[in-house]
Amino acid sequence: MEFYSLNKKAPKVSFKEAVINGIAPDKGLYFPENIEPLPNSFFEKIEELSNLEIAFNAIHQFVSDEIPNDVLLEILKNTLDFEFPVIEIENNIATLELFHGPTMAFKDVGARFMAQCLGYFSKDQKNEVTVLVATSGDTGGAVANGFLGVKGVKVVILYPSGKVSDIQERQLTTLGKNITALEVDGTFDDCQAMVKKAFLDETLLKEMKLTSANSINVARWLPQLFYFLFAYKQVKSVNKEIVFSVPSGNFGNICAGMVAQRLGMPVKHFIAATNVNDTVPEFMRTQSYKPKPSTTTISNAMDVGDPSNFVRIRHLFQDDFNRLKDHLSSYSFNDLETKKALLEIYESSGYCADPHGTVGYLGLKKYQENHPNTYGIFLETAHPVKFLDVVEETIGKKLPLPPQIQKVMNKEKKSLKIKTYSDLNYFLLNR
Repeated sequence: MEFYSLNKKAPKVSFKEAVINGIAPDKGLYFPENIEPLPNSFFEKIEELSNLEIAFNAIHQFVSDEIPNDVLLEILKNTLDFEFPVIEIENNIATLELFHGPTMAFKDVGARFMAQCLGYFSKDQKNEVTVLVATSGDTGGAVANGFLGVKGVKVVILYPSGKVSDIQERQLTTLGKNITALEVDGTFDDCQAMVKKAFLDETLLKEMKLTSANSINVARWLPQLFYFLFAYKQVKSVNKEIVFSVPSGNFGNICAGMVAQRLGMPVKHFIAATNVNDTVPEFMRTQSYKPKPSTTTISNAMDVGDPSNFVRIRHLFQDDFNRLKDHLSSYSFNDLETKKALLEIYESSGYCADPHGTVGYLGLKKYQENHPNTYGIFLETAHPVKFLDVVEETIGKKLPLPPQIQKVMNKEKKSLKIKTYSDLNYFLLNR
Protein backbone atom coordinates (compact mmCIF):
# COMPACT_ATOMS: atom_id res chain seq x y z
CA MET A 1 0.00 0.00 0.00
CA GLU A 2 1.15 3.52 -0.76
CA PHE A 3 0.55 6.71 1.18
CA TYR A 4 -0.25 10.09 -0.33
CA SER A 5 -0.02 13.64 0.94
CA LEU A 6 -3.31 15.28 1.86
CA ASN A 7 -2.03 18.39 0.06
CA LYS A 8 -1.75 16.20 -3.07
CA LYS A 9 1.35 17.97 -4.39
CA ALA A 10 3.93 15.32 -3.51
CA PRO A 11 4.69 11.81 -4.83
CA LYS A 12 3.07 8.77 -3.27
CA VAL A 13 5.40 6.85 -0.98
CA SER A 14 5.67 3.47 0.74
CA PHE A 15 4.93 2.98 4.43
CA LYS A 16 8.68 2.97 5.09
CA GLU A 17 9.17 6.28 3.28
CA ALA A 18 6.15 7.82 5.04
CA VAL A 19 7.56 6.83 8.44
CA ILE A 20 11.05 8.13 7.70
CA ASN A 21 9.80 11.34 6.05
CA GLY A 22 7.30 12.09 8.82
CA ILE A 23 5.61 14.80 6.76
CA ALA A 24 5.36 15.09 2.97
CA PRO A 25 7.54 17.58 1.02
CA ASP A 26 4.43 19.67 0.27
CA LYS A 27 3.77 20.01 4.06
CA GLY A 28 0.84 17.58 3.89
CA LEU A 29 0.14 14.67 6.23
CA TYR A 30 0.41 11.19 4.78
CA PHE A 31 -2.76 9.12 4.39
CA PRO A 32 -3.23 5.50 3.21
CA GLU A 33 -4.44 5.28 -0.39
CA ASN A 34 -7.02 2.69 0.62
CA ILE A 35 -8.68 1.38 3.79
CA GLU A 36 -10.00 -2.11 3.08
CA PRO A 37 -12.71 -3.25 5.53
CA LEU A 38 -11.99 -6.41 7.47
CA PRO A 39 -14.38 -9.33 6.89
CA ASN A 40 -17.57 -9.39 8.95
CA SER A 41 -16.40 -12.66 10.52
CA PHE A 42 -13.52 -10.75 12.18
CA PHE A 43 -15.97 -8.67 14.23
CA GLU A 44 -18.45 -11.51 14.72
CA LYS A 45 -15.76 -13.60 16.42
CA ILE A 46 -13.52 -10.87 17.80
CA GLU A 47 -13.97 -12.05 21.38
CA GLU A 48 -12.23 -15.30 20.39
CA LEU A 49 -9.10 -13.46 19.21
CA SER A 50 -6.11 -12.35 21.27
CA ASN A 51 -5.09 -8.70 21.26
CA LEU A 52 -2.05 -9.71 19.19
CA GLU A 53 -4.26 -11.36 16.55
CA ILE A 54 -6.59 -8.34 16.48
CA ALA A 55 -3.71 -5.91 16.04
CA PHE A 56 -2.01 -8.00 13.35
CA ASN A 57 -5.18 -8.22 11.25
CA ALA A 58 -5.97 -4.51 11.71
CA ILE A 59 -2.56 -3.08 10.77
CA HIS A 60 -1.45 -5.68 8.20
CA GLN A 61 -2.79 -4.00 5.07
CA PHE A 62 -1.01 -0.74 5.87
CA VAL A 63 2.47 -2.15 6.49
CA SER A 64 2.76 -5.58 4.83
CA ASP A 65 4.58 -4.31 1.72
CA GLU A 66 7.47 -3.18 3.91
CA ILE A 67 7.40 -5.39 7.02
CA PRO A 68 7.38 -9.22 6.77
CA ASN A 69 4.72 -11.02 8.82
CA ASP A 70 7.19 -12.55 11.27
CA VAL A 71 8.81 -9.17 11.91
CA LEU A 72 5.40 -7.51 12.29
CA LEU A 73 4.35 -10.09 14.87
CA GLU A 74 7.54 -9.47 16.83
CA ILE A 75 7.01 -5.70 16.69
CA LEU A 76 3.46 -6.12 17.96
CA LYS A 77 4.55 -8.47 20.76
CA ASN A 78 7.06 -5.88 21.95
CA THR A 79 4.47 -3.10 21.66
CA LEU A 80 1.43 -4.72 23.27
CA ASP A 81 2.83 -6.40 26.37
CA PHE A 82 0.35 -4.82 28.81
CA GLU A 83 -3.41 -4.73 29.36
CA PHE A 84 -6.14 -2.41 28.03
CA PRO A 85 -9.06 -3.04 30.44
CA VAL A 86 -12.55 -1.59 30.15
CA ILE A 87 -13.85 -0.67 33.62
CA GLU A 88 -17.55 0.07 34.14
CA ILE A 89 -18.05 2.97 36.55
CA GLU A 90 -21.74 3.82 36.06
CA ASN A 91 -24.74 2.32 34.35
CA ASN A 92 -24.00 2.53 30.59
CA ILE A 93 -20.67 4.29 31.20
CA ALA A 94 -17.25 2.65 31.23
CA THR A 95 -13.68 3.78 30.82
CA LEU A 96 -10.98 2.25 28.66
CA GLU A 97 -7.73 2.42 30.62
CA LEU A 98 -4.78 3.15 28.36
CA PHE A 99 -2.18 3.84 31.05
CA HIS A 100 -0.78 0.40 31.86
CA GLY A 101 2.34 0.80 29.70
CA PRO A 102 5.85 1.87 30.74
CA THR A 103 5.16 5.64 30.84
CA MET A 104 1.53 5.24 31.96
CA ALA A 105 0.04 7.07 28.96
CA PHE A 106 -1.85 5.99 25.85
CA LYS A 107 1.00 7.15 23.64
CA ASP A 108 3.14 4.19 24.70
CA VAL A 109 1.61 2.05 21.95
CA GLY A 110 2.20 4.44 19.06
CA ALA A 111 5.67 5.42 20.28
CA ARG A 112 6.80 1.83 20.76
CA PHE A 113 5.35 0.68 17.44
CA MET A 114 7.04 3.52 15.59
CA ALA A 115 10.36 2.95 17.38
CA GLN A 116 10.29 -0.73 16.48
CA CYS A 117 9.45 0.07 12.84
CA LEU A 118 12.15 2.73 12.57
CA GLY A 119 14.67 0.40 14.20
CA TYR A 120 13.84 -2.26 11.60
CA PHE A 121 14.05 0.21 8.72
CA SER A 122 17.35 1.71 9.87
CA LYS A 123 19.19 -1.48 10.77
CA ASP A 124 21.08 -1.54 7.47
CA GLN A 125 21.36 2.23 7.08
CA LYS A 126 24.65 4.04 7.56
CA ASN A 127 23.12 7.47 8.09
CA GLU A 128 21.63 8.31 11.46
CA VAL A 129 17.97 9.39 11.70
CA THR A 130 16.97 12.21 14.05
CA VAL A 131 13.48 11.99 15.49
CA LEU A 132 12.19 15.50 16.19
CA VAL A 133 9.06 15.71 18.31
CA ALA A 134 6.99 18.38 20.07
CA THR A 135 5.08 17.44 23.21
CA SER A 136 2.35 19.01 25.30
CA GLY A 137 2.80 16.32 27.93
CA ASP A 138 2.76 12.57 27.46
CA THR A 139 4.17 12.27 23.93
CA GLY A 140 7.65 13.21 25.12
CA GLY A 141 7.89 10.54 27.79
CA ALA A 142 6.40 7.84 25.58
CA VAL A 143 8.70 8.67 22.67
CA ALA A 144 11.75 8.91 24.93
CA ASN A 145 11.00 5.52 26.47
CA GLY A 146 10.08 3.87 23.15
CA PHE A 147 13.21 5.04 21.32
CA LEU A 148 15.68 4.72 24.20
CA GLY A 149 18.74 2.86 22.94
CA VAL A 150 17.42 2.29 19.40
CA LYS A 151 20.52 2.11 17.22
CA GLY A 152 20.89 4.64 14.44
CA VAL A 153 18.24 6.94 15.93
CA LYS A 154 18.62 10.11 17.98
CA VAL A 155 15.62 11.79 19.58
CA VAL A 156 15.13 15.51 20.19
CA ILE A 157 12.05 16.46 22.23
CA LEU A 158 10.70 20.03 22.43
CA TYR A 159 8.41 20.83 25.34
CA PRO A 160 6.91 24.10 26.68
CA SER A 161 8.67 25.28 29.83
CA GLY A 162 6.42 25.21 32.89
CA LYS A 163 3.46 23.78 30.99
CA VAL A 164 3.90 20.04 31.57
CA SER A 165 3.49 18.27 34.89
CA ASP A 166 6.52 17.50 37.05
CA ILE A 167 6.26 13.77 36.39
CA GLN A 168 5.79 14.26 32.65
CA GLU A 169 8.91 16.46 32.61
CA ARG A 170 10.95 13.90 34.51
CA GLN A 171 9.94 11.15 32.07
CA LEU A 172 11.35 13.04 29.10
CA THR A 173 14.38 14.75 30.67
CA THR A 174 16.02 12.02 32.76
CA LEU A 175 16.81 9.17 30.34
CA GLY A 176 19.94 10.47 28.61
CA LYS A 177 21.67 8.22 26.04
CA ASN A 178 20.17 9.03 22.61
CA ILE A 179 17.43 11.30 24.06
CA THR A 180 17.77 15.12 24.32
CA ALA A 181 15.11 17.42 25.78
CA LEU A 182 14.81 21.04 24.64
CA GLU A 183 12.82 23.27 27.02
CA VAL A 184 11.07 25.94 24.97
CA ASP A 185 10.14 29.38 26.26
CA GLY A 186 6.61 29.28 24.83
CA THR A 187 3.55 27.08 24.30
CA PHE A 188 3.04 23.67 22.70
CA ASP A 189 1.95 25.42 19.52
CA ASP A 190 5.33 27.19 19.47
CA CYS A 191 7.09 23.83 19.85
CA GLN A 192 5.00 22.29 17.08
CA ALA A 193 5.62 25.26 14.79
CA MET A 194 9.38 24.86 15.26
CA VAL A 195 9.20 21.16 14.41
CA LYS A 196 7.18 21.84 11.27
CA LYS A 197 9.60 24.59 10.23
CA ALA A 198 12.56 22.23 10.62
CA PHE A 199 10.98 19.78 8.20
CA LEU A 200 10.83 22.53 5.58
CA ASP A 201 14.34 23.87 6.18
CA GLU A 202 16.28 22.77 3.10
CA THR A 203 19.63 23.81 4.57
CA LEU A 204 18.98 21.60 7.59
CA LEU A 205 17.65 18.68 5.55
CA LYS A 206 20.82 18.63 3.43
CA GLU A 207 22.81 17.93 6.58
CA MET A 208 20.61 15.38 8.35
CA LYS A 209 17.67 12.99 8.04
CA LEU A 210 14.72 14.17 10.13
CA THR A 211 11.50 12.41 10.98
CA SER A 212 8.70 13.18 13.44
CA ALA A 213 7.26 11.05 16.24
CA ASN A 214 4.20 13.20 16.76
CA SER A 215 0.87 11.74 15.70
CA ILE A 216 1.39 13.35 12.30
CA ASN A 217 3.66 10.33 11.63
CA VAL A 218 1.67 7.39 10.26
CA ALA A 219 3.55 4.88 12.44
CA ARG A 220 2.56 6.83 15.58
CA TRP A 221 -0.97 7.50 14.43
CA LEU A 222 -2.33 4.28 12.92
CA PRO A 223 -1.61 1.78 15.74
CA GLN A 224 -3.86 3.80 18.02
CA LEU A 225 -6.79 2.11 16.26
CA PHE A 226 -5.94 -1.00 18.29
CA TYR A 227 -7.43 0.54 21.46
CA PHE A 228 -10.89 0.82 20.00
CA LEU A 229 -10.89 -2.75 18.70
CA PHE A 230 -9.66 -4.06 22.07
CA ALA A 231 -12.48 -2.16 23.80
CA TYR A 232 -15.11 -3.34 21.33
CA LYS A 233 -14.03 -6.93 21.98
CA GLN A 234 -14.70 -6.45 25.70
CA VAL A 235 -18.13 -4.77 25.45
CA LYS A 236 -19.53 -6.33 22.29
CA SER A 237 -22.18 -8.22 24.27
CA VAL A 238 -23.86 -5.14 25.81
CA ASN A 239 -26.51 -5.12 23.04
CA LYS A 240 -26.62 -1.34 22.90
CA GLU A 241 -25.17 1.16 20.47
CA ILE A 242 -21.57 1.75 21.55
CA VAL A 243 -20.07 5.25 21.45
CA PHE A 244 -16.55 6.40 22.25
CA SER A 245 -15.69 9.70 23.93
CA VAL A 246 -12.08 10.67 23.34
CA PRO A 247 -10.27 13.47 25.20
CA SER A 248 -8.74 15.25 22.21
CA GLY A 249 -5.76 17.53 21.69
CA ASN A 250 -4.03 16.90 18.37
CA PHE A 251 -6.91 14.56 17.34
CA GLY A 252 -4.72 11.62 16.32
CA ASN A 253 -6.33 9.19 18.76
CA ILE A 254 -9.93 9.85 17.75
CA CYS A 255 -8.93 9.85 14.09
CA ALA A 256 -7.43 6.38 14.53
CA GLY A 257 -10.73 5.28 16.11
CA MET A 258 -12.51 6.46 12.99
CA VAL A 259 -10.11 4.37 10.90
CA ALA A 260 -11.14 1.37 13.05
CA GLN A 261 -14.73 2.28 12.19
CA ARG A 262 -13.78 2.34 8.49
CA LEU A 263 -12.28 -1.14 8.93
CA GLY A 264 -15.80 -2.26 9.88
CA MET A 265 -15.95 -1.86 13.66
CA PRO A 266 -19.69 -1.61 14.46
CA VAL A 267 -19.47 1.71 16.29
CA LYS A 268 -21.38 4.62 14.76
CA HIS A 269 -20.45 7.66 16.79
CA PHE A 270 -17.47 9.38 18.39
CA ILE A 271 -17.32 12.32 20.78
CA ALA A 272 -14.31 14.63 20.67
CA ALA A 273 -14.11 16.14 24.15
CA THR A 274 -11.77 19.10 24.55
CA ASN A 275 -10.79 21.58 27.22
CA VAL A 276 -11.18 25.32 26.51
CA ASN A 277 -9.00 24.88 23.41
CA ASP A 278 -12.21 24.51 21.44
CA THR A 279 -11.23 24.92 17.78
CA VAL A 280 -13.00 21.70 16.75
CA PRO A 281 -16.16 22.12 18.89
CA GLU A 282 -16.50 25.58 17.31
CA PHE A 283 -16.03 24.10 13.84
CA MET A 284 -18.74 21.51 14.51
CA ARG A 285 -21.01 24.34 15.62
CA THR A 286 -20.25 26.90 12.87
CA GLN A 287 -18.58 24.91 10.02
CA SER A 288 -15.77 27.47 10.20
CA TYR A 289 -12.28 26.24 11.11
CA LYS A 290 -10.45 28.99 12.99
CA PRO A 291 -7.28 27.90 14.79
CA LYS A 292 -6.18 30.07 17.68
CA PRO A 293 -3.33 30.27 20.19
CA SER A 294 -3.52 27.52 22.79
CA THR A 295 -4.60 28.19 26.37
CA THR A 296 -2.95 26.49 29.35
CA THR A 297 -5.23 24.15 31.34
CA ILE A 298 -5.02 21.35 33.90
CA SER A 299 -5.46 18.85 31.03
CA ASN A 300 -2.25 20.05 29.44
CA ALA A 301 -1.79 17.29 26.85
CA MET A 302 -4.88 18.72 25.12
CA ASP A 303 -3.69 22.33 25.05
CA VAL A 304 -3.65 22.51 21.26
CA GLY A 305 -5.08 25.43 19.29
CA ASP A 306 -4.57 23.98 15.79
CA PRO A 307 -4.94 20.18 15.94
CA SER A 308 -2.87 18.61 13.17
CA ASN A 309 -4.92 15.45 12.69
CA PHE A 310 -8.31 17.08 12.22
CA VAL A 311 -7.49 17.40 8.51
CA ARG A 312 -7.27 13.59 8.40
CA ILE A 313 -10.72 13.29 9.99
CA ARG A 314 -12.21 15.71 7.47
CA HIS A 315 -10.56 13.75 4.67
CA LEU A 316 -12.07 10.48 5.93
CA PHE A 317 -15.47 12.02 5.24
CA GLN A 318 -14.43 13.78 1.99
CA ASP A 319 -14.88 17.10 3.77
CA ASP A 320 -18.64 16.54 3.76
CA PHE A 321 -19.77 18.28 6.94
CA ASN A 322 -23.13 16.50 7.12
CA ARG A 323 -21.49 13.09 6.87
CA LEU A 324 -18.96 14.08 9.50
CA LYS A 325 -21.67 15.34 11.85
CA ASP A 326 -23.41 11.95 11.64
CA HIS A 327 -20.29 10.36 13.13
CA LEU A 328 -18.78 13.07 15.34
CA SER A 329 -19.94 15.36 18.14
CA SER A 330 -17.59 17.70 19.96
CA TYR A 331 -17.88 19.59 23.25
CA SER A 332 -15.50 21.69 25.33
CA PHE A 333 -15.20 22.06 29.11
CA ASN A 334 -13.27 24.38 31.39
CA ASP A 335 -11.03 23.53 34.35
CA LEU A 336 -13.73 24.22 36.94
CA GLU A 337 -16.11 21.77 35.26
CA THR A 338 -13.30 19.24 34.97
CA LYS A 339 -12.37 19.39 38.66
CA LYS A 340 -16.02 19.18 39.71
CA ALA A 341 -16.59 16.09 37.56
CA LEU A 342 -13.34 14.45 38.70
CA LEU A 343 -14.50 14.75 42.31
CA GLU A 344 -18.03 13.54 41.46
CA ILE A 345 -16.67 10.44 39.72
CA TYR A 346 -14.47 9.67 42.72
CA GLU A 347 -17.21 10.20 45.31
CA SER A 348 -19.89 8.26 43.42
CA SER A 349 -17.86 5.28 42.21
CA GLY A 350 -14.50 5.36 43.97
CA TYR A 351 -12.82 5.63 40.58
CA CYS A 352 -9.97 8.14 40.29
CA ALA A 353 -9.76 9.63 36.81
CA ASP A 354 -7.13 11.99 35.48
CA PRO A 355 -8.08 15.45 34.13
CA HIS A 356 -7.99 14.28 30.48
CA GLY A 357 -10.16 11.24 31.08
CA THR A 358 -12.52 13.44 33.07
CA VAL A 359 -12.99 15.72 30.05
CA GLY A 360 -13.82 12.57 28.05
CA TYR A 361 -16.36 11.60 30.73
CA LEU A 362 -17.97 15.06 30.54
CA GLY A 363 -18.24 14.80 26.76
CA LEU A 364 -19.90 11.41 27.08
CA LYS A 365 -22.40 12.64 29.67
CA LYS A 366 -23.26 15.60 27.45
CA TYR A 367 -23.89 13.34 24.45
CA GLN A 368 -25.98 10.88 26.47
CA GLU A 369 -28.36 13.64 27.52
CA ASN A 370 -29.93 13.26 24.07
CA HIS A 371 -28.86 9.65 23.46
CA PRO A 372 -29.67 7.86 26.73
CA ASN A 373 -29.82 4.36 25.27
CA THR A 374 -26.16 4.22 24.27
CA TYR A 375 -23.29 2.44 26.01
CA GLY A 376 -20.49 4.95 26.34
CA ILE A 377 -16.76 4.38 26.75
CA PHE A 378 -14.53 7.31 27.60
CA LEU A 379 -10.79 6.94 27.21
CA GLU A 380 -8.63 7.31 30.30
CA THR A 381 -5.46 8.33 28.50
CA ALA A 382 -3.00 8.73 31.40
CA HIS A 383 -2.67 7.56 34.99
CA PRO A 384 -3.98 10.18 37.45
CA VAL A 385 -0.67 10.14 39.31
CA LYS A 386 0.90 11.97 36.36
CA PHE A 387 -1.18 14.99 37.40
CA LEU A 388 -0.56 14.53 41.09
CA ASP A 389 -1.07 18.11 42.33
CA VAL A 390 -4.39 18.64 40.57
CA VAL A 391 -5.84 15.22 41.37
CA GLU A 392 -4.80 15.13 45.05
CA GLU A 393 -6.04 18.68 45.62
CA THR A 394 -9.37 17.82 43.97
CA ILE A 395 -10.15 14.54 45.74
CA GLY A 396 -8.41 15.47 49.00
CA LYS A 397 -6.35 12.27 49.18
CA LYS A 398 -2.78 11.19 48.51
CA LEU A 399 -2.13 8.83 45.61
CA PRO A 400 0.48 6.06 45.83
CA LEU A 401 3.22 6.26 43.19
CA PRO A 402 3.32 3.27 40.82
CA PRO A 403 6.72 1.65 40.11
CA GLN A 404 6.91 3.22 36.63
CA ILE A 405 6.79 6.68 38.24
CA GLN A 406 8.95 5.95 41.28
CA LYS A 407 11.96 5.09 39.13
CA VAL A 408 12.14 8.59 37.57
CA MET A 409 11.46 10.67 40.67
CA ASN A 410 15.06 10.83 41.93
CA LYS A 411 16.76 11.12 38.57
CA GLU A 412 18.44 14.34 37.52
CA LYS A 413 16.59 16.52 35.01
CA LYS A 414 18.69 17.48 31.99
CA SER A 415 17.33 19.91 29.41
CA LEU A 416 18.62 22.68 27.16
CA LYS A 417 16.63 25.92 27.06
CA ILE A 418 15.75 27.51 23.72
CA LYS A 419 13.54 30.41 22.63
CA THR A 420 13.48 30.55 18.84
CA TYR A 421 13.70 28.39 15.74
CA SER A 422 17.23 29.74 15.24
CA ASP A 423 18.18 28.17 18.58
CA LEU A 424 16.75 24.82 17.43
CA ASN A 425 18.49 25.04 14.06
CA TYR A 426 21.82 25.83 15.72
CA PHE A 427 21.46 22.91 18.13
CA LEU A 428 20.62 20.40 15.39
CA LEU A 429 23.51 21.46 13.17
CA ASN A 430 26.10 21.71 15.94
CA ARG A 431 25.26 19.05 18.52
